[in-house]
Order: sequence, then structure tokens, then C-alpha cells
Amino acid sequence: MKTLLKKKILIPVFAVAIFFSTTAFQNDFFEIAKQIEIFTTLYKELNMNYVDETNPADLMDTAIKSMLKDLDPYTTFMNEQDVEAARINNTGDYTGIGARVKTLKDKLVIVEPYKDYPADKAGLKPGDEIIKIGTIDLETFKDDKGDLLKGSSGTSIDVTYKRQGKIYTATINRAEVEINAVPYFSMINDQTGYIVLSQFNNKASLQTAYAVKDLKAQGAEKIILDLRDNPGGLLHEAVNVVNIFVPKAQLVVTTKSKVKKFNKTYYTQKEALDVEIPLVVLINGRSASASEIVAGTLQDLDRAVIIGSRSFGKGLVQRPKQLTYGTQLKLTISRYYTPSGRCIQALDYWHRDEKGAAVRIAQENYHEFKTKNGRPVFDGGGVLPDEALEITKNSAITNAILNKDLIFDYATTYYYAHPNLKDVNAFKLTDSDFNDFKKYLKTNDFNFETDTETALAKAFESAKKEGLDDNIQKDYNTLINNLNTSKIKGIDENKAQLSSLLTDEIVKRYAYREGVYDYYKTHNPEIKRATEILSNTTTYSKFLNH
Repeated sequence: MKTLLKKKILIPVFAVAIFFSTTAFQNDFFEIAKQIEIFTTLYKELNMNYVDETNPADLMDTAIKSMLKDLDPYTTFMNEQDVEAARINNTGDYTGIGARVKTLKDKLVIVEPYKDYPADKAGLKPGDEIIKIGTIDLETFKDDKGDLLKGSSGTSIDVTYKRQGKIYTATINRAEVEINAVPYFSMINDQTGYIVLSQFNNKASLQTAYAVKDLKAQGAEKIILDLRDNPGGLLHEAVNVVNIFVPKAQLVVTTKSKVKKFNKTYYTQKEALDVEIPLVVLINGRSASASEIVAGTLQDLDRAVIIGSRSFGKGLVQRPKQLTYGTQLKLTISRYYTPSGRCIQALDYWHRDEKGAAVRIAQENYHEFKTKNGRPVFDGGGVLPDEALEITKNSAITNAILNKDLIFDYATTYYYAHPNLKDVNAFKLTDSDFNDFKKYLKTNDFNFETDTETALAKAFESAKKEGLDDNIQKDYNTLINNLNTSKIKGIDENKAQLSSLLTDEIVKRYAYREGVYDYYKTHNPEIKRATEILSNTTTYSKFLNH
């Protein structure tokens, strides 16, 4: 009787639940259908009746981008070219000229030719400005200029480029290009191996494991894993890289979403390569996504000492969704959480400032979590290293100089002014060089507006409207002058950091990226500190147990 009664009660409750969930779905479906109909009608009327000619594709592209702009920056519409770029990023294989290229309005700039690949063999250097490809003048070419460099292996293109104000031409023979996830590994000393993991494409774990095995065969008893400037990539490759150093069946990362099927837990699937070897991981503000999963997980498990500066803080997971005509929607589907339970997402895209920029999660809103050994770690702002090194944390003035490409441009100028540098490994940026760099900034009218200046300007505008500007004009001018003086001093105050960045870029001019990593082994402060920590068992142990 009781069982029957329960059934009589449960059936109506279940029916009500279905009714409400179905009703909610129907309401959402109706609202979506309604908005699509409104948009379709508007789009049709606009294209048919607007006073001037319109481009339907451009209008739609603007509409899509504007809609997605209110979400996070990782949810993006991908045209066919973007889809191909994503494929290259994930596989590391493509056909082309073998160079990292920056697209500007009227030209293509060679950022980095890869050693022994077509652009390098044709003599192109960083800073070269391609202004013409074949007979096509890039200044007037409206489509994606980078597409002109693509083509089948064995085909060639003629390029016209500008270098230090002079015009040159070259023929580049396209070829298959392979981008390694691990572009470099080597012994630093008799006992310490160094591995650079630059991206998480589908070769990341395989190449990292190979590097570990090779270094151990050379006598490595300790490992430094460099994730600096690694923007991330494939989540499953991050799990596999962790698996090199931690045992099978260990929780690495959990993803959580409003869509049930995207709630997943990722565990290590294989036997580890080495669960005992002492490990230091290097990160900085440009280590993101999959890099943060590796660093955060190894930190949570007390498996590695993390040093450098706080990572970027991307705790969101994307998945491509196929659309029509070869396009895709790269969609943020979930947040990820490290084994301790923390999400290291730094920006809150649902709360924005007056300029529309996402706000950083305030430090007072961080939550504390515990590592395997009970050490406190925090969410909300990227992975905080176990030891933060001040030189690795970019200041506002350093970021402003980087954003204007002035370090890159100065390195190009320096290279052509010093063509006969013999021993790159002995290179040291002198005080005279740094003063020359400061003159270069002045010559190129370097300036940037601080948040303080923006706030003062806004306050002064308000004072004008209220008729109070006459009373505070003198004080305002004094404050602005003092700020400008502080900004000039700021260059000297950040001399160590700027000198380090300049040195890296200059060394790369002479010895490619591989030469920079060689230079790091004896000069880089993060690697020096990592080596010190690994050389002292007590120090290493204290980091993981305090």
C-alpha cells in the first residue's frame, strides 16, 4: 500500500517537473525564434532599402562580432582562414614560408624566420617589411594579406620588402613546415636538464617525454620545465604532460558547465615516466590556459616548485562547433578546476568597467585552497608561483613599450648597427646601449597614458563643466608634469627588466630562437634561481612542505 502511495505521489511530481522544464524550453525556443525573425527582417530591409550600397557579408560579420563581443574574448566566429590557422596551431604542421609574420594595414612584417626554413633560406630577417607579393601591392590589397604567402609545397613566390629604408626582392620556395612543441632541450650542468615547452599542440606530451628520457640518459637527475610565454592549446595534451611526472589515475583537471555533457573529470591514463625526479616549472604573465593547468596541477600535487611571476589567468575551456560553409564557432563551454578545486580565471567578463573592459577579480575575493601537503593556494588570478621573481613581472611602462613593438624595433636597429657581433653567448647590454634605447624611445615619441592620468583628466573635465577649472588649473598642470617626470624615471626604474627583454630580442637576431635558449642557460635569472633550488635538497623540500 505504501509503495503504491509513493508511486501515486511521484508520478504527478515527475509530470510537473517535465511540464515546467518543457515549458521553459518552449519559452526559450520561442524567444530565440522571435529574435531571429526580427533580425532577418531587419537585415533584409537594410540591404534592400538603405540609401547607399551595402556589403551583406560585411554587415553580417559586424553583427556576429558585435554579438560575441559582450561575451568572453575566446568565444569567436572563425571563417575558413581562421579554421585553418587553428588546425596549424593544433598540429604544428603546415605549408608555407616558415616564419612568424605580423599583418599591418599596408604590409606584412617578418617577426621571426624559423631557422633553415624557406624565409630564412631566402635571406629574410626579423623586421623586414613585405610590401609586395608577386604583382600585388599590399598597401591596396584589402583581403587577408597573409593568405598570399600560402601555397603548395615546392611552389614559389616573389616578394618585395623594405629593410632599413632600402628596397630588396627575394624568391621564397614554399615547403612543409613543422612547429615543434618542444623547440629546445639541453643539459644546464652535469645533473640538471632544461626543457622548453612552447605550446600545447598534439606533439606536446610526446616531445616532452622524449626530452625527459633523453636528458635522463645524459645524466639528468633534476628537470627545469619552461612554460614561459606558452599560450596553451589542447587540454588533453596538458593532462598527458602532467602524466609524465605523476602516477596513473591521478585527477588533473575538472571542467564544469551549465551543459551537463561538458562536465568532465580528466585523470592521468598511463604509468608515469618519473614520479620522483625533482622538478621546477617556470611561468610568467604570458603562460596561459593549458600551461596553467600543468603548473597549477603540479603545484596542487606538490610535485613541482613553481617560480617566476603570476600566470595569465585563463580558466575557461573552448570547443569548436562546426557551422556551415567551412566556418566554426569557437565556444567557451566550461570553466576548469585544478585538483585542489580552484579556478584560476582572472577576468570577470560579466562585470565590466566604464570602457567596457572586463574587470579583474579583486584579491579580497580570492578563495583559499590546499595543496596535497596542506600548503595554501588561491584561485581568481592565475597561478601564483611558489617564489615570485620581480624581474619577471612586467610593469605598466614595460607593457606599453612592448605593445608598441619598440623593443622589437630597437633590436632590429641594433642588429644592423652591429653586424659583426662574434660571441653571442658573451653579449651584455651596456649602460651606453640602454641610454641609446632611451633616446630611441624619445625619437619615436614614446608615450602612454596611465590610469592616474585618465582619472585626473576625467575629474578635470567634470571641473570644467561645473566652472571650477580656473581654481584647480595650476594644481592640475603640476600633477600632470609630475606624472610625466615619474614616467620618464619609470624607464630607469625598470632598467633590469627592459634590459633583459632587449637582450633576448637582440640575441635572437644573431642566433635565432635556439640561440636565445642557449644564452638562457648561463644568463637567465629565472633559470639561475631554478638551478639553485634544485641543487639544494633542503630548499627544494621546504617549498613543497611549508
